[in-house]
Amino acid sequence: MTTSSEFTTAELIAVTAAHEMHDGQLVVVGLGLPKLYIALAQRTHAPGLRQLNGIGVVDPLPTELATGNAEPRYWCRATYFGSNLDVVGTLLHRGLVDVGFLGAIEVDQYGNNNTSQVPRSDGGVRRFSGGGIANDIASHARSVIVVVRHEPRRLVERVFHNTSPGFLDGPGARQRAGLPGGGTRLVLTDKCVLAADPATGRLQVGSIHPGVTPDELSAATGFPLDIPSNVPTTPAPTDEELRLIREELDPEALYAGGDS
Repeated sequence: MTTSSEFTTAELIAVTAAHEMHDGQLVVVGLGLPKLYIALAQRTHAPGLRQLNGIGVVDPLPTELATGNAEPRYWCRATYFGSNLDVVGTLLHRGLVDVGFLGAIEVDQYGNNNTSQVPRSDGGVRRFSGGGIANDIASHARSVIVVVRHEPRRLVERVFHNTSPGFLDGPGARQRAGLPGGGTRLVLTDKCVLAADPATGRLQVGSIHPGVTPDELSAATGFPLDIPSNVPTTPAPTDEELRLIREELDPEALYAGGDS
């Protein structure tokens, strides 16, 4: 396989995420880039990958990536139209979902995820729309992948509000809280891949994206990072992966055209 030296960070994240899914898995995806991740995986190494949408659409095969969950373009050729309760109750809560994708406003060192509220500089609180079924995904999916911009205000030591649990405050905390899912396995950012340490649940550097230095990575993170001297570079997309993204899956660059 050949690789290209020119690609956007969003394309790199899309390819990295696609590689984390495997044939035959059941994946919950929501808005934005995760739609591209699963489409790329299906077109390359995982044709039997199955996807769920939070509103109840099962296995859509859209001719183009729509911008919202409720767009009929995204429902094209779906095998089943169910409900939010079908996805959450029948599948997630029974432990049948292999991978769930989440976005975040804040992620802390244990993979806990905040999409609810953050403090304002004037002492007040800025509130957001919350997580929808994000807590169900974080609590019950066998593994969770979070995608977030890498900034000190987003990669924090402790989330202001825990919308969706990762490993809470350390080893054994999920089990004590009665959370059956596997927790946050990876956090994909525009600077690196963070992976949860199986022993501690704490995020550690799995790879650094091309062109990012360890000093830059540390400065952009709101908690201490242990960066090994031999940390690998995140593999670049292949020419074929870029062709699929640019010519077939996202030709208008709605998702993968930028560096975030």
